[in-house]
Amino acid sequence: MGELLLGIDIGTYSSKAALVRPDGEILETATVPHTMDIPHPGWAEQDADDVWWHDLVALCRELLNGDPTTGNDVAGVAVSAIGPCLLPLDTRGRPLRKGILYGVDTRADQEIDELTQRLGADNVMRHSGMAFTSQAIGPKILWLKHHEPEVWKNTAKLHTASSYLVYRLTGEHVIDKHTASHSMPLIDIRTLAWNDALRSDLAAESMLPRPAWSDEQAGTVTKNAAEATGLAVGTPVSVGAVDALSEAISVGATHPGDLMIMYGSTTFFILIEEAPHPDPRVWTTGGAFAGQYALAAGMATTGSLTRWFRDNLAQDLPEDTAYQQLFDAAANVPPGAEGLLMLPYFSGERTPINDPHAKGVIAGLTLAHTRDHLYRATLEAVALGIRHNLDTFRAIGAPIQRILAVGGGAQTEFWPRIVTDTTGAEQILPHTTLGAAFGDAYLAGLTAGLVKPGSIDTWNPPRTTLTPDPHHRELYDQRYRLYQQLYRNTRDVVHALG
Repeated sequence: MGELLLGIDIGTYSSKAALVRPDGEILETATVPHTMDIPHPGWAEQDADDVWWHDLVALCRELLNGDPTTGNDVAGVAVSAIGPCLLPLDTRGRPLRKGILYGVDTRADQEIDELTQRLGADNVMRHSGMAFTSQAIGPKILWLKHHEPEVWKNTAKLHTASSYLVYRLTGEHVIDKHTASHSMPLIDIRTLAWNDALRSDLAAESMLPRPAWSDEQAGTVTKNAAEATGLAVGTPVSVGAVDALSEAISVGATHPGDLMIMYGSTTFFILIEEAPHPDPRVWTTGGAFAGQYALAAGMATTGSLTRWFRDNLAQDLPEDTAYQQLFDAAANVPPGAEGLLMLPYFSGERTPINDPHAKGVIAGLTLAHTRDHLYRATLEAVALGIRHNLDTFRAIGAPIQRILAVGGGAQTEFWPRIVTDTTGAEQILPHTTLGAAFGDAYLAGLTAGLVKPGSIDTWNPPRTTLTPDPHHRELYDQRYRLYQQLYRNTRDVVHALG
């Protein structure tokens, strides 16, 4: 074995891999795009083999092409992926259907109500540390039993995206404790272990992967996986993580009080804690490392909203420069978008309103407004949603010491600066914004014994710290109040339209 560390992340619209030295130097990266299937409104799916495994193999083959790097140069591998997803496997470990994605898939709303009524909301909170939302796996298992009984009849194992890839690499059924936390009501938040107290006949424990910490070794690369990927047989494979947790690790959000804001297809939040602070508005989960908890939250459509904007309202712009041109144009629009206010709930909303039937709203349109105003309002809508989540953390009593940004939206200062002004909170932009694949490489180093715990701070030091502009505070405070009022006043209307 060599000393290189391979991190692989399977995202919503693309997958990325990075080869990294034990000191954090990035040698090479690769990216593979893919799509998300929307077979019905409110559904979101991806094929586990044609997308998840295909991308992992393609990324390995691109980076381990023998010129100059081969699989023998890799000392450890870690994988992260979107999650929590639901993927049923048969007795031979083959997927029985496409994976049902995380909280952007809102198909199980009736099952959420059914389980809540059957088990009791208070019991669910005490046992699982959070309320049922579209992010929870339990209701989606119940949906599968209700709507696809033949699939359920042949189901032997239940996986998520990252655990399935670890299984394909090692033959082991293992899941990280953060992702497993969303398999409620099958898991006890206090022990982070499977527990049958509220199982409600959803699934036998034998169907579930073994929960473990992200930096533990899940297994080693098998002969079949080596032939497919080019990795060496016996290469250690970490348990890995959901993509957002690896993103948090990549920027050093590993200490209690550290809050990661991930600017991705969705915006995800992870606040590291020493002890859980359960609240029905957000998600209480396990952390990456032994003894850690996390308070997690997530918006449904943020980066995917800017993608929707580009694809539908900016088709005249070259694809490779469209985002930058839109950002540049929005920068010339004053804060507040000259009277435009948007709700970014284009695929329902997760935290803190947990409303799968929410819809996007644009208020204040006049004939004087242009595409530039609309894009500025789009960015500000996401910023207001971020403030809503940060205010919820504070209301719960969970202390925030540092805010660290990561993801595609953090590669430029413009969007994070809008967020900083809107929230009134300082925000650290790291030197490297590569994201989850970088965090995965760090996990691989920990598992392989080539990286010391806590050394991520030297891998990825701060690049700059954004401070809020006091001149914009009054405006954004007013917009925030109107943002919350706009949701309350239009909720019944958009529910009826849906």
